[in-house]
Amino acid sequence: MEDTIAAVSTPPGSAGIGIIRMSGPESLTILDKVFRPKNPEKERKSHTIHYGHIVESSRIIDEVLVSVMKAPHTYTREDIAEINCHGGPVVLQKVMKLLLENGARLAAAGEFTKRAFLNGRLDLSQAEAVMDMISAKTERELAGFAAHLSGELKKRVTALREKMIQLLANIEVGIDYPEYEFETLEQPAMIAGIKDILEEVETLGATYENGRLIKDGIRTAIIGKPNVGKSSILNALLRANRAIVTDIAGTTRDTLEEYYYLNGLTLKLIDTAGIRESGDTVEKIGIERSLQSIHQADLILFVIDSSSDLAAEDHRILEEIRDKKCIFILNKVDLAGKIDRRYFAENYPAAVVIETSALTGYGIDHLEKIITDLFALGQLEQSDGLYITNLRQKEALVGAAAAMRQAIASVQAGLSEEFWALDLKAAYLELSKILGESVEDDVVTQIFARFCVGK
Repeated sequence: MEDTIAAVSTPPGSAGIGIIRMSGPESLTILDKVFRPKNPEKERKSHTIHYGHIVESSRIIDEVLVSVMKAPHTYTREDIAEINCHGGPVVLQKVMKLLLENGARLAAAGEFTKRAFLNGRLDLSQAEAVMDMISAKTERELAGFAAHLSGELKKRVTALREKMIQLLANIEVGIDYPEYEFETLEQPAMIAGIKDILEEVETLGATYENGRLIKDGIRTAIIGKPNVGKSSILNALLRANRAIVTDIAGTTRDTLEEYYYLNGLTLKLIDTAGIRESGDTVEKIGIERSLQSIHQADLILFVIDSSSDLAAEDHRILEEIRDKKCIFILNKVDLAGKIDRRYFAENYPAAVVIETSALTGYGIDHLEKIITDLFALGQLEQSDGLYITNLRQKEALVGAAAAMRQAIASVQAGLSEEFWALDLKAAYLELSKILGESVEDDVVTQIFARFCVGK
């Protein structure tokens, strides 16, 4: 990486301050071509801020503060200059143009963090946490991603690999120096050692579902037959008229998704088309998407019109959601009731049943409490707060666990120690993928392509 990159690191639009970042061997040389410090005699030490002007020839472009950070103690481990300009888009574009004309190259998406990874400043799990922190929607998300960024996942994986190395060293010494009488582990001790690591790997992998819920939100499908108040429930939870509500059955033709933040939880609410038999082509597509939402959801809010008897559509939905985590919402309790909630207690004893009136707001607070209790903080977090948040990390743990189970099978089958070593080395390589030490270049490129340009 011999070139120098530059990019605007602050969001687009007008603001009080806009920051342009440069990183690379020529950062300070390029800076000298465009920056005139107020005090040119002041020594430009690392991690210092300098006041002055960005100039083109002798014409002042902007009044700025420049942060100077010299390698290797920087984010990218390269020389970095950050120019704090006024935050207007014209100013930032002009300063960027000057930097590019004087030798910098426009940074690709995520290239600053990619350089931090390639230069050993961050491992891949920490690099992924950078983007996760930028997009965090709740404090709980932020806390989890901060743990990854600070290296907690790296510490855990490194400790697992060190245990694996000890087992491998014990195996290899017996293979390489059979003429010497080294003390090596017998089969029962070797199996116990592998099982100990396997248990830790599986425990860490099991946090993925919780991590996914925290990061991506709890997919919550609002399901029911037409005109039972699904959209009204959505609006009541959001405290806003987000969905169109009418007395005409079939008003909602497609799914509508909204994020909803509740006591530290992120819910991805999905308002769906009413499920019924229909000859309307467009409505049928919406109904099919409603059924898909049921299968993809982490939580079902099944809305029932308590002022009318259960219909065939209700019974069809009950069959669809039988194996899902769900809350039965008896809506429209402000009208004369025809459904006795004891019916659900007798026929669906595991179900949570509440009464609401989306029209008056009755029961909405109770619904929110039930949702919070179903996904309580203690159920979503490990005792140490560390959890896996993306599928790439999860797949690496699954691969490591599979290789260790194969190693145990090899030992139990009485295969030679070479087979034990091969299986353990495969597990070690899978764990290394989490940190980015044995991952293909195209995977790395794909990960950093999701970043914003200035990061």
